Parts: sequence; C-alpha cells; structure tokens
Amino acid sequence: MSLNADSSIQYVKGVGPRLAQRFATIGVGTVGDLLEYFPFRHEDEQGEVEIADLQAGTNATVRGEVTRVSGRRGSLKVEIYDGTEYCRLRWFNQTHVGPGLHEGALVVASGRVQEYDDLLEIIQPRVQVFPPDTLLATPNKGSQRIGVYRGNAEIKSSMIRRAVVSVLTQRHIPAEEILPPELCKKHDLPLRAEAIRQMHVPAGDKQLERARRRLAYEEFFLMELAMALRRYRLVSLQRGRKLHVTQEVDRRIRARFPFDLTPAQDKAVREIAHDLESGRPMTRLLQGDVGSGKTVVALHACLAAVANRGQAAFMAPTEILAQQHFANIEKYLEGSRVRRRLLRGKLSKSERAETLAAIEAGEVDLVVGTQALLEKDVAFKNLAMVVVDEQHKFGVMQRANIRTKGPLPHYLVMTATPIPRTLAMTVFGDLDVSVIDASPPGRGEIITKVVTRSQWKTVMEYVRGRLEAGEQAYVVCPLIGEDIEPEDQSEPQAQASYSVAADPRVGRRQSVPQASASGQSEPRAQASGSASNISPNPTPRARPSHALVSAKRAYEHLTKGPFRGLKVGLLHGSLKSADKQSVIEAFSAGELHAVVSTTVVEVGVDVPNATVMIVENADRFGLSQLHQLRGRVGRGGKDSLCVLIAHGRGEKSAERLAVMAETTDGFKIAEADLRQRGPGEMLGTRQHGLPELRVGDIINDFGLLEAARRDAFDAVARDPKLQQPLHARMIPALRKMFGGKLALIDAG
Repeated sequence: MSLNADSSIQYVKGVGPRLAQRFATIGVGTVGDLLEYFPFRHEDEQGEVEIADLQAGTNATVRGEVTRVSGRRGSLKVEIYDGTEYCRLRWFNQTHVGPGLHEGALVVASGRVQEYDDLLEIIQPRVQVFPPDTLLATPNKGSQRIGVYRGNAEIKSSMIRRAVVSVLTQRHIPAEEILPPELCKKHDLPLRAEAIRQMHVPAGDKQLERARRRLAYEEFFLMELAMALRRYRLVSLQRGRKLHVTQEVDRRIRARFPFDLTPAQDKAVREIAHDLESGRPMTRLLQGDVGSGKTVVALHACLAAVANRGQAAFMAPTEILAQQHFANIEKYLEGSRVRRRLLRGKLSKSERAETLAAIEAGEVDLVVGTQALLEKDVAFKNLAMVVVDEQHKFGVMQRANIRTKGPLPHYLVMTATPIPRTLAMTVFGDLDVSVIDASPPGRGEIITKVVTRSQWKTVMEYVRGRLEAGEQAYVVCPLIGEDIEPEDQSEPQAQASYSVAADPRVGRRQSVPQASASGQSEPRAQASGSASNISPNPTPRARPSHALVSAKRAYEHLTKGPFRGLKVGLLHGSLKSADKQSVIEAFSAGELHAVVSTTVVEVGVDVPNATVMIVENADRFGLSQLHQLRGRVGRGGKDSLCVLIAHGRGEKSAERLAVMAETTDGFKIAEADLRQRGPGEMLGTRQHGLPELRVGDIINDFGLLEAARRDAFDAVARDPKLQQPLHARMIPALRKMFGGKLALIDAG
C-alpha cells in the first residue's frame, strides 16, 4: 500500500501491530514520526564484501554458510564461510539470536569488524538467517553511510533503520513541503523530502550538513512564525486600556524615591509609559542584572496604573521575595494615599477574607503577593497592571491565569537572570524588551575567588575576621538535611539555573571529612583587610570530598568551629514562614553575623551590610544561579567577596567556575551558561511552552535563527492570517510542532 505521513507505523513493511507498540515507546506512531526520527550519528559501512576483503575497524556486511555454533558464559559465537575465508560472529550477554541459526544455514551479517586471536570477527552483528540453499538477492556492493538511532530496551537502532529504509524505498517519500519555494531558493535549501532522505542516508558530509541546515531553518521558521502571529494579535487586534503618564504623574511618582533614577531606569520608564498610552495591552520583558533597580521601574508602572484609578498586582514566586518587595514598597510609599496589601498563603482565615473583600471592592490599589494571587477566590474590581517578578519561577499557565483577573491588563514580566539574545529571541521573541544595563552608583566591587574544599579552613578563618570587623556573610549550601555523596564523583553535573534538585538519597547519612571541618579544635581567625591570602588556583594536598554539603551540617560545623561565639542563623525552605521571616529580619537588622542557608536567599534578600557570599559545592550550580547568589552581596558601598568552593576536580567544572571569577557581567555569564549547558536546562519546555528542537541549535545556528525570524515576521506582515495557499500549509505544521503547547505561547 502507498503510505502517507499520517499512516500508522504498523503498515510499514516488516513492522506490524506488535512491533508498532514497541515503536510507540520512542514516540513514533506514524510514518511522519518515523521520517522525523533522525539518527544521532552516522557510521561508514563498507557494503557487502567477501570475507577475505574484511578490514578491522570498519563496518561491513558479509554473507556465508554457518559452519559452527558455540557458546558459553553468556556469549554466542557463530563461524561462517563464504568460499574465500572464515569469519566469526560474536554476541555478548546472550546465548540465542533467533530461530534457524544452525550449521548449514545462510547468514547475512552486518556490524563492526575487529580482529581477535588472528581471526576477524563482527561484534553484536545484525543478522538475517535463511534456510540452506536459499537463493539470496544480489549483494549491495559499495560503501555507504548508515544512521545510528536512539533506541531503548524495547526497540533497537537496527529495527528503526530497517523501517526507515523500507519507507525511503518508496517512489515518493511522504514528506509534504512546508516552506514557500522563494524561501528555499533565497537560502539555497533543498526540498524537504530530499533533506529527510539525506538525514537518514547521506551521500556525503556536505549533503548531510545541507539537509540539517534546511530542517533547522524549518524549525526556526515555524517557531518564529508562532511568535510573529502572537505579536500581530497583540499589536493589531487587541485593545487595551490607555493609561496616561503625564509629566505631573511622573513627577509625583519620582518624588517617592529618595534618589534619582539612573539613565537606564529612565529609558525603561519611558518605554513602559509609551506602551501604557498606546491603546494596546503592554506585554514587556524587563531585564536587568542583579541589583540594577528593576523593582523601582516596576513600581513606577504600578503607580502609573493607580494614578489612572486602576489596580495593580505585583506577583513574586516566594513569600520571602513578596515580603521583601512589600517592605520596600512600604518604605517608598510611607504617608501616601496609595492603599496596599500583602496577600500570602499564611494569612488567617479572617484576615484573608477581609483582604479579598477589600480587593474585590476596589478598596486596595496595589496588591503584592505570591501565587496566592492566582487562586479562584481572588477577584479585582479594576485590574490595570500586572507585574510578575522572576517570571521563570512560574509555569506558563500560572502566568496566563493572572492576566484573566482583569480585562486585558498591562503586563510586565521581570527577570534578574540576564537572558542571552539567542534565548530571548526564541523564548520571548514576541515581547517588547527593556534592558537595565547599569547598576545604581555607589555600589562596591565584588571580587570572586574559586577554591577547593581543601581551603575551607583558610576561607572560614578569613571570613571570621571580616565578621568581627562588623560585616555580614551568607553561607549557601545545596541541601537542607544530611550531606550525601553524588553518584558521579569524577565530574559533578551542574543543576538547572534556577534550582538545585535535592538528591533522592537525602536521608542517607554521610560524614563531612574532619580535615575540612575539624570542629572545636580550629583556632580563631585573625582579622584581615583583603582576600589576597585566598589562592584563586590552589593545588590541593589531598583529594577533596565530593559530598553535597547540607545547610544543617554546615551550620553545626561552623558554630562549633570557625564561627564559634558568633551569632549565626539557619535558613531553609522547610522552616515555618514566621521562622524564616524572623531570621531574615534579624540578619537585616545586623543582629546576626552570618546566615547559613539553602538557595532560598537567591532572590529577595537585600542586606547592604552583607559583604561575603560563600557557596559550598559551587560546581553543582548553574552559572546563572551562582550569579544570582553573588548578587546578594555588593549591594552597599563596601567591596564584597564571593568565594565559590568547588568539591569536584573535573576540567569542565573548573572552566565553568572560571567564568564567574573573570566577570560580573550577567549577560556574559548567561551566554557562557547557555553555551555550556544548552537552552534545555536553562529554560525547560515545561516552563516556556516551546517545543524541543530536534535539529536546530540556537547557539551554533544563530545566524540561521535570525534569518528565519526575519522571514517569519515578513510573512505575517504580508499575510497575517496565513490565508495565502503558500502559507496555509504552515498551519498544520505549526499544530504538529507545538501540539497542545501552541496556546501556551499566548501566556507570554
């Protein structure tokens, strides 16, 4: 039968219903799915050769008669003869290949050739077994490149390859063209069917790269087409409420701040004001490095909404951050007529009921809260402005829900994690972007040192000196509970930028080496005025521990050892909200010398007198998260120190952490993080709602991405509803690429 892209995989020759179920385990259900299940690499295969012509180190196919079958200790060996020479076929960890494999049978075998005991053998070969005297087809001579596919326990690469080859033998490959001919011509791209064929069975390296480039461009084009359609709808079709930011309104808002805005903040304020007066709902991303003053810009936008008799909602991902924002807002709005409330999950039933009633009645102008703002019983009378801080902490649907609380309110999302241009074009390609690229004046310099675990004692002695001189410090650990040993001690893998996942074996007790934390026997440190005694590239005397350090264990060792006699707080996510707030308030008031914490301090804790940041297991964090943590210091006028303690000794870890020591530019760090770990870990699909790219690489194919973006936006500008025949075929392709996630793009 003739197959099309929507045909079930079971109708491919040699598959059938039973094998189709195994294909389903790799996400292949149709012929189209199969054709787009590309090899992850290719191998050169000699084609079918006589055994006498086999060469070790190559991939080849041979045929011959079985002369011997033997096996022991979990392996199977079969010798075959083709009239020119003998060859051995060897399978490890199995004693049976299939029916009919006995002396006298005919075998066609393919695989990697190696020499063992002066005899050439093929290891783990792919075989076809035929009865004696079978008339076999003419052998396929000549070398070719074959694809190697990602299989699993249910289905092997060879099975996938056979099914692909079966489809490729059709006269016409069922791969409908998606791109308009002028775009293929403009960028010298092959037709889609030819590109798919070359991806599976390339004629050579140039043909393979040309095919990959075509399919990468197609992915980028469809992704940017979705962005362009979303952008068109926002700009041209939706009507929002006009908020007038007059000179008098701007003057009165600025008078609330005890400082002048920086030029970068001024520029962002002007861009937002232009959006508010445009008559369309603002959808803007506000990027700014740690401590650059984004909150002031966001508050300006909220007060502009209030000045126009609207309500504003300010949503933060954690209670700590929400409380911090509310405390700052209270400070700026002291004596103001702006009515504000903090809505969080820990309010009593009566307090919550009273707050919700006031919000719904319009008796509250500005609401600061956590995801509690998303709950169904939260209703606004006249919501005009929504600010979402650290927007990557929320799921896409969560961000969409807050916008349903009012009739198309203006929407400002903020991030203190600088997003590389490459990632911003794909994840936030439909948003207007404002960048605050300079910090307020008067901030101290931050010096970053990377050390090994063997220097732990030296570091803590030095830090004690600074604490006794009146400064304050953070000690951040990746875990709450007991220390654990990671599975891979040779090269610990970085965690995602925005969180450090606890190891599932967290309950297993491991001791911290006494050489690193010797308890009460450690001497007190002498005060020191510089960090020069901490070597940036130490040579450890012994292999350091790779244990993941917990906050509780670090607190115990510090309070009994280097920080003995000092006031130290313990802060982590498992504490009750009131206890967390108590620790933060004590630290902010200068009542604590140091806080030992998990990454709960990553955002929202603003203590200008905190000048030292120590990160244990720094090699277990992403660069962007380390940059966020480092941003907790350097917020006052004093110079600050950030010490990254690496427990691993791998070269990759050293290269990653060296970036932190070289620059404090968040955008450079984000670019390095993206290159080292890729976009999948920085922003998972679950969060941003975009499909995973199968072929394209937004880092190495950035020029192609830019070209696809220009072409997609031009296409929508000419045909905003994709009604032209050349564009209409793109709609099914968009639906297939995005699936149920296409609607999530609307969430911003």
